[in-house]
Amino acid sequence: MPERPLEVGFRQVAALDSRLAGVLERHGQPRVRSRPGGFETLLKIIVEQQVSVASAEAIWKRLRTGLGRARPGAVLAHDEEQLRGYGLSRQKAHYVRQLAEAVDSGRLSFRRLVRMDDEAAIEALVQVKGIGRWTAEVYLLAAMRRPDVMPCADLALMEAARDLLGLDERPTAKEMALLAEDWRPWRTYAARLLWHHYRHAKGRETAA
Repeated sequence: MPERPLEVGFRQVAALDSRLAGVLERHGQPRVRSRPGGFETLLKIIVEQQVSVASAEAIWKRLRTGLGRARPGAVLAHDEEQLRGYGLSRQKAHYVRQLAEAVDSGRLSFRRLVRMDDEAAIEALVQVKGIGRWTAEVYLLAAMRRPDVMPCADLALMEAARDLLGLDERPTAKEMALLAEDWRPWRTYAARLLWHHYRHAKGRETAA
């Protein structure tokens, strides 16, 4: 049977780095959560910013139930105080309304994003207040399934790199970007293997 795209990506990046190959050999291929593209997924990634996976899931469940439908109009029907009642911080309540307004007005178009290269799509996303590069990169990696994205500011990836690569200290985002150059054009798969290593080493869930 022909290899599936995921299998090809993991095999290719493992061929580039024996340490990543070791993760694949020890733990098998990571379970990849499939996230659909669009507003709801990006909204959830904003909820996940800078909180634990468990906390994000609890807040998301309350928000999703309160909205009824995770659509721009449903968000805009709530003011920021109402959104905070679902567990969002003041800042995130503002951010999710900013996202809803951008999509509702057409300033952010998911159809246009699909036609853009990685950097252009990231640049379009970060124009929305509340979407930084980490959020944009996780969206490209998890929802758009781009093969060469490394969210260098992700703390779990930094810690996994320190441990797996035998570094004295946790690398900075800039240092992660330099390390990841060796994994082009399969950085998405390197990121997934680093997260896989982190889950097994720390027993914690990660962003994607």
